[in-house]
Amino acid sequence: MVGSATQGTEDLNNLWQRQAIYALSGLVLMALVAAFDYRFYENLHRVLYIGILLLLVALLALGEISQGVQRWIGANAIQPSELAKVIVIIGLAKLLADRDGQMDRMRNLLLSLGYALVPIILIYLQPNLSTAVTVGFIWLAMVLMAGARLLHLGLLGLGAVIVSPLFWLTLKDYMRDRVLLFLDPAGNPDTFYNVQQALISIGSGGWLGKGFGSGTQSQLRFLRVRHTDYIFSVIGVALRKMGILVLLVLLTFLVWRILRVAGMAKDAFGRLICIGVAAIVFMQAAINIGVNLGLLPVTGLPLPFVSYGGSSLWMFFIALGLVESVAMRHKKLDFE
Repeated sequence: MVGSATQGTEDLNNLWQRQAIYALSGLVLMALVAAFDYRFYENLHRVLYIGILLLLVALLALGEISQGVQRWIGANAIQPSELAKVIVIIGLAKLLADRDGQMDRMRNLLLSLGYALVPIILIYLQPNLSTAVTVGFIWLAMVLMAGARLLHLGLLGLGAVIVSPLFWLTLKDYMRDRVLLFLDPAGNPDTFYNVQQALISIGSGGWLGKGFGSGTQSQLRFLRVRHTDYIFSVIGVALRKMGILVLLVLLTFLVWRILRVAGMAKDAFGRLICIGVAAIVFMQAAINIGVNLGLLPVTGLPLPFVSYGGSSLWMFFIALGLVESVAMRHKKLDFE
């Protein structure tokens, strides 16, 4: 799909080759992560957490500025916020596992929130609201599965609503514009252009689609960032309903398999790792598809395993490696 989205575009023609390299190296990373017992990462959670915080701080001070944001290190080569998602999952899994059966206490819930809030703030300052929200969703899914009380979560939610006007004031202008565009598409036709082209792409392919490398919206460049944020629309025009159906089935099957491993895990740490990974796959897929369908405000979240981007693809493979490690070691070994 990356090749289909960029075919005939001279400056983007080689992106599918890079993506193939990212995918192959990602498979190697997944195998290496799975080769170690997942409890090995439990022992490293402090080092990993401190390391990613230092990297995020260094990014704000020294990172490369591209299109008004500061998210990459080394010519758009590394995006630390993607790695932060996996490390937050590991750290939260350790924190919550140590308090297994005690997450009904408000103190423990606030402690876990504080743990996630530090990287969330550093990511938001890049600015990167969509990734910050994703990390927040990971926290929510994991504390829910760890036994947090709905009353306590409701109180925190009420507090968030109360301070939301102050949060609105901290948003960058383009972030506010995206929200306002979602609420009133007709208010700014020029900004609504890309969303409109995405909907046209999805609706123009028929049951079997127009085929690889076809479609006016993608090939004539009406659809911008088609190889990243809007690659779901490229699938819609190239493979249409059949391709979309296959994609949704595969993503659903993947999330179900991860949750099945969570059910087989022999300890709370392994179970919570799987919950966190399932949450991030579901969250990013739902948001990306929702944006393409005009159901959610525009964000920059990639479609898992499909959108172009090395850091994102590596992050997902590393996350699957953690799940594989849990799956490989869900049975206790008995020695006579």
